[in-house]
Amino acid sequence: MNILFLVLAQVVFNLLPWGNNFEQAKKEAADSHRLILLNFSGSDWCAPCKRMKSEIFEQENFNQYAEGKLVLLSADFPRLKKNALEKAQNTHNEALAERYNPMGKFPLTVLLDSTGQVLKTWEGYPKGGSAGFIRDLSEIKP
Repeated sequence: MNILFLVLAQVVFNLLPWGNNFEQAKKEAADSHRLILLNFSGSDWCAPCKRMKSEIFEQENFNQYAEGKLVLLSADFPRLKKNALEKAQNTHNEALAERYNPMGKFPLTVLLDSTGQVLKTWEGYPKGGSAGFIRDLSEIKP
């Protein structure tokens, strides 16, 4: 049991944090010369969103790639009352959706430069899992 705990702890601690403030993400991206990866998700109702989280965003190879290259930004739209966001966060996410996801697609992942310009968009679950997604990301030149 202790070995399992250590393995799980190592996996958890290697995950990069996802922010939820667009202005802060733009500043961080500009200061560190990174791109912004914005993910629109329905974390408690969207099956492809859940799959993307576990099969891509929580994978070691994605986190290794993203470290130093990406500022991770989440715009979540949960439906269950127990997962409801604070009103200010919900308003913030809706403003992001108006700008970058007006059709309300889930999941939708958008790669942005530090000014908020769209470089690439992925609708739904990307082909090729984490390796394919990393390959797509690495081919984009800002």
